[in-house]
Amino acid sequence: MALYALGDLHLSFQVHKPMDGFGRVWKHHEKKIRKYVCQTVGQEDTLVLTGDHSWGRKLSECREDLAFIEDLPGRKILLRGNHDMFWDAKKTDRLNEEYAGRLFFLQNNFAVYQDYALVGTKGYTFEGPFYLDGRGRILGWDEKSEAHAKKLVAREMTRLRDSFEQAREAGYRKFVMFLHYPPTSILEETSPFTEIAKEYHVTAVVYSHCHGESRFGDSIRGECRGIRYMLVSGDYLGFRPAEVLP
Repeated sequence: MALYALGDLHLSFQVHKPMDGFGRVWKHHEKKIRKYVCQTVGQEDTLVLTGDHSWGRKLSECREDLAFIEDLPGRKILLRGNHDMFWDAKKTDRLNEEYAGRLFFLQNNFAVYQDYALVGTKGYTFEGPFYLDGRGRILGWDEKSEAHAKKLVAREMTRLRDSFEQAREAGYRKFVMFLHYPPTSILEETSPFTEIAKEYHVTAVVYSHCHGESRFGDSIRGECRGIRYMLVSGDYLGFRPAEVLP
């Protein structure tokens, strides 16, 4: 039994959104997903998918993508990504009722793996626009966009804290935290997300969203302040699920 994670599947079985233009690693990426998940994840394992599952904007446009995920081995837990338009946070309970026993949607709740509580939310990170000099160095940024980003971070933090407290009330004291967005922006060394991870003594923070070699280093990777930070974007991992816990 093991806990794995993988993000940004970007499936599009019902809508036309080919990913080939984003680099060679994306060519026939859905076949790679199936191949490597089936090679790595067993039926007794748990796989957390950290968002951007489907390009469909409505649930009716995502059915085949979700069926593809459902058909993968192991217990599947899904987190919201910024492109998952089919999933309104307020409709999470409805999705969990419809897909009960097949998929679990992680939002304003928690899941359990052994003696760990798995908590998560989409998160948010300020991504500009930035003002650069001729060498690509940041000189400044759009302050209105930054202020809006802070409001979204505050909303996501409320959701995340509520999930932690639900798990605590249920008796859990060991946590793994999942985000779609990275925990820090390129301007930050710490953030509300890293602080709450420290507050609840999480074992690992697992995130995705960062695509392409130029973006893989946007946030924390590896051990930091006693917490393991893991980037699990599909193209970063070559679509091979990463082991979070044995």
